Amino acid sequence: MTLHPEIARIVEQIPPASTTPPNPQAMREAEAGQVPPPEDRLPLHDVADTTASTPAGDVPVRIYTPVEADSFGLIVYFHGGAFFSGSLDTHDHVARSLAKETGHKVISVGYSLAPEAAFPTALNECLGVVKWAADSGDRLDWDGRNLALAGDSSGGNFVAAVTAMAHDEGFDRITHQVLYYPSVDLDFDRSRWPSLQENAEGYGLEYNGLAPFNSFYLDNGADPADPLVSPIKREDLSGLPKALIVTAGYDPLRDEGEAYGQRLEDAGVEVTTKRYDAANHGFVANFSWIPEFYEVFHDTARFLNEG
Repeated sequence: MTLHPEIARIVEQIPPASTTPPNPQAMREAEAGQVPPPEDRLPLHDVADTTASTPAGDVPVRIYTPVEADSFGLIVYFHGGAFFSGSLDTHDHVARSLAKETGHKVISVGYSLAPEAAFPTALNECLGVVKWAADSGDRLDWDGRNLALAGDSSGGNFVAAVTAMAHDEGFDRITHQVLYYPSVDLDFDRSRWPSLQENAEGYGLEYNGLAPFNSFYLDNGADPADPLVSPIKREDLSGLPKALIVTAGYDPLRDEGEAYGQRLEDAGVEVTTKRYDAANHGFVANFSWIPEFYEVFHDTARFLNEG
């Protein structure tokens, strides 16, 4: 299957990846300038900004309530952005669609970014928000059943790492993990995964850009050999929550995501894996306006609501 023509038309306009790191502030400002005004966003029953008080400090969160109801399952969502970019606003549309299609209340986490925040600041904040959500059941109208984590790209990395941290601490209230094209191996040796070579150029995210984009995280205490940085390197994956892993056919990170799913399954974890063959890295955030890719939210709903 070829790359979807709408994606191909857009990625053709993207210059080749630079081998030098971008300017974080400039990139964040450029992303912020593309965020649509609130009146143009998917309407929900309620969207509210608040602060989660955690042992890691106060963390900004945005809570999405899809409809008026007495109780909800919860999704704690970690946005992508190579650990240094992305925000509550840039991924607002993803959180809104997650809430609408799953019927769950979504708590999107405005965790601290690299390079200003050193490892493991953001991970501790994310875990803190998960515990805050579990402890705020009455305030959040949690039905006490699903407490899912979801994230895209580096946010998927955080999902994997946070579920492992929670498991190791004996926190067993996380029921599901949803990883969209996750970055689970920050060792960028080109020979490690075939997709790093097959999809190295011309599909948006390029191999040459991986090290520069992730350098802000890796140069601030994140060691690629650490399983909390590269979750696929964790030796024992048993006992973790059931997982949905979504990959893209034209993504350099495709194979590591699918291999992580296989390793989870080999460890006895219930895993659902789906590859969107005509998609590229970032399609949930960038191309879910295309109906066949919006289906990812229906996949997530089925995963969370079955049984």
